[in-house]
Order: sequence, then structure tokens, then C-alpha cells
Amino acid sequence: MTATTGQRRLKFWGWGYEDQQPSHEEVREAAAGIRAHLGFTPEDAERPVSLEDLDLPEPRLRPPDGAQGEICAADTYARASHAYGKAYRDVVRAFRGRIDHPPDLVAFPTGEDELTAILDWCADAGAAAIPFGGGTSVVGGVEARVGDEYSGAVTIDLRGMDRLLEVDRDSRAALIESGATGPRLEEQLREHGYTLRHFPQSFEYATLGGWVATRAGGHFATLMTHIDDLVESVRAITPSGVWESRRLPGSGAGPSPDRMLIGSEGILGVITRAWMRVQDRPTFKESAGVTFDSFEAGARAVRALSQAGLYPSNCRLLDPGEAALTGASTDGALLVLGFESADHPLDAWMDRAEELCADFGGRVERKTRGESGTGTDHWRSAFLHAPYLRDTLVAAGVISDTFETSITWDRFDAFVAGVRERAEAALREICGGGTVTCRLTHVYPDGAAPYFTCLAPARRGSEVEQWDEIKVAASDAVIAAGGTITHHHAVGRDHRPWYDRQRPDPFADALRAAKRAVDPGAMLNPGVLIDP
Repeated sequence: MTATTGQRRLKFWGWGYEDQQPSHEEVREAAAGIRAHLGFTPEDAERPVSLEDLDLPEPRLRPPDGAQGEICAADTYARASHAYGKAYRDVVRAFRGRIDHPPDLVAFPTGEDELTAILDWCADAGAAAIPFGGGTSVVGGVEARVGDEYSGAVTIDLRGMDRLLEVDRDSRAALIESGATGPRLEEQLREHGYTLRHFPQSFEYATLGGWVATRAGGHFATLMTHIDDLVESVRAITPSGVWESRRLPGSGAGPSPDRMLIGSEGILGVITRAWMRVQDRPTFKESAGVTFDSFEAGARAVRALSQAGLYPSNCRLLDPGEAALTGASTDGALLVLGFESADHPLDAWMDRAEELCADFGGRVERKTRGESGTGTDHWRSAFLHAPYLRDTLVAAGVISDTFETSITWDRFDAFVAGVRERAEAALREICGGGTVTCRLTHVYPDGAAPYFTCLAPARRGSEVEQWDEIKVAASDAVIAAGGTITHHHAVGRDHRPWYDRQRPDPFADALRAAKRAVDPGAMLNPGVLIDP
């Protein structure tokens, strides 16, 4: 089997499909404009390496005999397109043809029987098995960086398991296979009048199983902020058997088996399906853009909103730098505020929210249905196109990366200022300059999730080394100031050093014990969360 026959192919090195890649002339023009806008010296755009020019090591494993082998691929495209996620360091390495740890085989199961057979074969062969959804990890979560203790690495692409299996209208829940991408999932739910309403930036390509495995953050900026809040029960295949929880609206029966799988990043089992709490499709929507003289004033308004019990669906605050960079506003910090409901009009909620914002100097631009061209529209467009734009930034020689965290309100101002200062100092020292912007993606009554973006000129050929130094400086600053190494991007391999410092030691021992119980051969995604 190959991964290329009769399919529209995703780029092996960047975001989106091959036919979405702009021409080199378009990239050159965009790159020149981007560098000028950022104040970087002019440099020409580079071309990505072609698939034909990749030189991958020979696979250490041969496809198994029989039916298992028929669902496996070892061609260059299959291996290269499953070698990395979509972190900046992943994209720039693949852009240059540097595929450090390609999987030896890629398996494409279409059901649990095929998946179980592949896992059994991996166990017999002494191979690592890496679950793979949409490949959108930005933390090294799917890279086959497994070490020499294994005979090879098999990446298990689950996108062939993408069906909506059952709908429970009484409980407003749906049973969905883990390989369903965001669009595929919503397409099937729409036929029943429902939506999951979980729209992370990776929505186009990421899968339900990936969201569950990484505790992904989604559409809702308050209340139901993570996929955790939408999971009713989970089923996974482990090397020791099936792990499936009961469907319940809530339970106090000991530690939750669902919570243990949610965020397990593929080390405890391969998630195959989940009962999800779905939503009626919203029919009432209100949105507004609110500008503030400063990010600090906007944050105080956001805190008031989060503690008022209004629960806006969107409550994302952009600092002046990010608002200007995205074309959303040149008038200070911008709060993108929204409410939605399938049941009732929202004027009262928005009116009260605007009053709270005004208490902190907020100036409101209410959007009416059908209106376009507002600051919130500019931000939304920039948000959706950011992953595509990063491919152009790589060609333009611009380091573009993000890091996100969370912190309680009592430490918020000092935390954001201190982390920003450390990150800006790192860009000056490592890159000779650059810019750091911040926005709030999710908010809670007791704190918020700051999300930082770094843009800096790259030294061609040394981007990964520069990124590594920036990552260390930013992550050290976050952990030293009391934040979490990740609010919703997961741990993967890239965040391991700081995750190890953040988690309690007894918990790490308990996690290792759980891993030994369900995966005694340590074959599932080794190196993520804990050592094999």
C-alpha cells in the first residue's frame, strides 16, 4: 500500500495540501512584504526541497505478511509526511529536507481489528508504535524519536477510522471514531442538527482522537474551554486489552478512567472512539470588538467578565502589537468578544458585557449580523490563515513560533511582563532583534491563558539551533514564574524537560506504574510524558 494513490495529498513539509502551495513568485513577493513590515533586512525567499530529492534511510522493518502488510506503506511520501508534526522546528527541518527520524512503516487501519493486529505485530517485532491523527502536533508529539532500543518505529495513521457511529438524542451525545477530522466530524453531525463546537486553530486537519489525547483547547474561551469538558466516555486499545469507560454524566467513583486517557498523548493506549457531548447548532450570535488603551486595562476587563458568570463563547484579548500585526486594530489592545446560543437572544448578555468593559475604559464596536470588515473579522481571518502563513515565513527566513501557558489573576501582570521581557531579551541575544506579542486565548474566574508569539530574523541553516535557544529561555521563564509549560498544546517530546519540573514526583511514579500495567513493553509513543 502507498499513501499517495488517488488522494489529494497534504504537503509533506508544511501546512495544508500540495495544491494550496503558492507559486515561488507569490512567496517571494509575500516574503519581501513580511520582512519589510517586521523591519528585517531584505532577503530572498527560499524554495522547499522536493519530495524526489529527499534521502531517507532504508526502513529497518519490512511490512508484515498477510492482511497487516496490506495496510502498511513504506514509500518516501508516507514516511516523510508522518515524520513530523507542525512545530516551527518541524516545518523548517522538512522544508530543508532534513528528516531526522522518519518512521520505518506507516499503517492505515480502518477498524479496531486491523489496529489490534498491527499493535500485536509491533509487540512481536519489538517496534515502537506511534498513534497519528492529523499530524498537527507542535510539541514533537508524533516524531519517531524513539532511540535504538526498538527494532524500528511504526506510525499508525488513524484517519481511516472517521465515522459517526451513533447519536443519542435524549442525552444529546454522539459516538464518533477517533480519526475523524474537524470538518469530517462536523459534516456528519450537521446531518443530525448538532455540532461539537470545538474549533482549535488546527481544526481543518486535526482529529478527535488527537484532541482527546492532547487535552486540546477549542472554540469556547470560557466554561467549556478544553475537549475534556465535551468527553462523556472514551475507548482505547492497549497492548494489555481494551480500555473503555461507562457512559455517565458524572461520577465520583475514584480517579476517572476518562481523565487518565485524556491528555495521555498515546502512551497508555490508542484511542479509537469516544462518546462526545454535542451541542445544538447556535442560532443566536452577538459579537463585538472592544479596544483598550493598554493590554493591562483589557485584562482587568476580561477578569471582570470571567467572574461575572456571563460565560462569553469568545473572550480573546490581543495586545496592541498583535492587534496591529494582524490588521485588527491600531487603536490599542483589542478584545474579541462574542456570545452564542441555540436557545435565546443574547442582547442582555452583550449589553452587560459592554458595561463591564466600559468600566475599564473599553470602547465598543458592536458587530451586527451580516456586517464585515470589522477588527474582529480581521483578527479571525489572520487566526485561520496563520498556519499557512508560517510556511511563507520559513521561506522568508523568519522564525515564527508560539508558546502558551496559564496563570492566576493575582500573579498575572508581573507574570506576563516578566515572561515577555525574558523572551524579548532572548530574541535580541540570539537573533539580533525581533518582536514578542501576547494574547489571551482562554479565561477563567481565577486566571487566564496568555499566548505569546515570537517573530525574529533567522540565520539561514541555523534556524533549529536558534529555536532551541529561544525555547529554553521562554520555557525557563514560564516555569520559574509559576506558570504551566502548556495550557493546551500538550507536552510531547519538546516540553518534556519543563514538564518533568512541573509535575509532582509521586505522580510521575504513578504514571510510570500505569504505563507498565497497560504497556509492559513500552511500545506506545516512547519518550512522551515519561521515559520508556
